[in-house]
Amino acid sequence: MLNPFINLIGEVLYLYSLCIIIWIVMTTLVSFKILNASQPIVWKIMDVLNRLIEPALKPIRKKLPDLGGVDISPIILILLLNFVREALYTYLYNL
Repeated sequence: MLNPFINLIGEVLYLYSLCIIIWIVMTTLVSFKILNASQPIVWKIMDVLNRLIEPALKPIRKKLPDLGGVDISPIILILLLNFVREALYTYLYNL
């Protein structure tokens, strides 16, 4: 029997992963000056995404060694979220 609460938690984790991917794409576009960060809508979206994602990235960044300007913490966060999601489905549905 499927539990709707497990599905809800899994979907929230999936949406959070999508927000991280959108944040990665937008920060890359801003850094290459394809998007103008001073535009109101771009600034608002980036602000919301930063407020959602930065608190989760800070502990990961503290644990990682300095990689010379390469930030792999969003990738690690996405991998962790996918692991938690799969573990949630695997272990709680097999009870």
